[in-house]
Amino acid sequence: MSDPGGAPLAPAMRRVLYVAAVLVFLAGVQLFVFPQRTDTYFAWTIDPAMTAVFLGASYWSAMGLEVAAARATQWAGARIAVPAVFVFTTLTLVVTLVHLENFHLGGDFGVNTQLVTWAWLAVYTAVPVLMVVAMVAQRRLSTDVPPPRGLPTVVRLVLVGLAALLLGLGVALLVDPGWADAAWPWPLTPLTGRAVGAWLVGLGTAAAHARLLDDREPLRALGATGVAFGVLQAVALARHGDDLDWGDGPSVGYVTVLVVLTVVSVWAVWPEPRTGSPAPPTLWSGSGR
Repeated sequence: MSDPGGAPLAPAMRRVLYVAAVLVFLAGVQLFVFPQRTDTYFAWTIDPAMTAVFLGASYWSAMGLEVAAARATQWAGARIAVPAVFVFTTLTLVVTLVHLENFHLGGDFGVNTQLVTWAWLAVYTAVPVLMVVAMVAQRRLSTDVPPPRGLPTVVRLVLVGLAALLLGLGVALLVDPGWADAAWPWPLTPLTGRAVGAWLVGLGTAAAHARLLDDREPLRALGATGVAFGVLQAVALARHGDDLDWGDGPSVGYVTVLVVLTVVSVWAVWPEPRTGSPAPPTLWSGSGR
């Protein structure tokens, strides 16, 4: 990743981002690889399998954001990850506490399953606190960043649209998962609806933050996540797409949003052309300023 200049990334923030990347990788293994064994391998039982692979793909794709941010030498290249990670982990902790009776705790479950569940509780209790501590350390060091270079107008509009859609649906699922379930392309329980809602709010926060930053450099880390998200969700659909009702609007909308998100993410990670080099696709060219 290129060095955007400005304040260096605080070591505490780098460590937290790397730890978060390891944790989302492990959660992704449990959900994406073993979607039909969540009664044993995960903190709560998830059905249908499409929900598990959706969540697993979300966890794995988040590695792109967290690893890219952790590898940045400067705060300017890492800052895109911080609000999204904090919001998602905090909301997931709240969802967990609200639905604690659905988690694999107590003598009815095997020891290993209970350990997984206690690890889940420990992670989502600790990570928001660690993010705050790391942010304090970063502010003490410095949060200076170079002036933004401006995003193309089309990219700005796409980010605003994605942020509005993801935040709106995510908040609806968190507040009233039963009502918002009608807008989702496959069945959700109150717990899985709120878990999906936490992810959508986290992604929407990242899209809104990217628009506010108005700079391509921090958008690269988010772009890595967007590309991974699109590819992994396509794999999830190939594996468990029969859980969707392909004749209704939510399924079409779901695929459309995936395509738009993936396209703008490809643009974000596309190497900027040097003088005399081929430019990225003309749809995304221009400065917007």
